[in-house]
Amino acid sequence: MGASKIINYSEAEMQIAKFAKALSHPARVAILQLLIQKQSCICGDIVDELPIAQSTVSQHLKELKQAGLIKGNIDGASICYCVDTEVLQTANQILNKVLAVSIESPTTCC
Repeated sequence: MGASKIINYSEAEMQIAKFAKALSHPARVAILQLLIQKQSCICGDIVDELPIAQSTVSQHLKELKQAGLIKGNIDGASICYCVDTEVLQTANQILNKVLAVSIESPTTCC
């Protein structure tokens, strides 16, 4: 599908896709869960907690930040990342709404 077809999707569909893309890799899910658990974290701490190389962690943090799920502040030579609770709550509501529709409407297919 060409990029010009993107205008055929609603804002809600675009937001769902953005969050789904950010959560589509298990490392990003693990990083997000770690940040939720710790309330804030420095990138080096993430590398110490997960079996992922520093450069890979940085790439995953970039994806999560682009989706708006996390925020990062420069603190000297390091960047402190934390969850953006407002955006995370919005993502939770949107994804729950999508999944609830699927569960409430069972099909007789297959």
